[in-house]
Amino acid sequence: MGISTHILDTALGRPATGVPVTLARMTNGQWSSLNEAITDSDGRCKHLLPATEALQQGTYRVHFETIAYYNQHQLRGLYPYIEIVFTVAEGEQHYHIPLLLTANGYTTYRGS
Repeated sequence: MGISTHILDTALGRPATGVPVTLARMTNGQWSSLNEAITDSDGRCKHLLPATEALQQGTYRVHFETIAYYNQHQLRGLYPYIEIVFTVAEGEQHYHIPLLLTANGYTTYRGS
């Protein structure tokens, strides 16, 4: 099933649409870009890992270009981008990496 994400603007109480998102994997100490996407009307990137890529054990990074969202809503955001680095364990089939966002903070967790 791969890797997916969802961004919720908790200050406004709605999904964060139009946010550019990039997925990369660490290989031999270097980041390799796997995909670029933009959050949909529900704030989601349902298939961040391309269908041509198998979910492999290792270290991944999701980069959220939050400045684009802040500019879209005329907000002054503290974090122009947010990067979440996480480890995929052997045998796992899906990772959902949500981002709860405000102009001055964020939090994340492993979703389902």
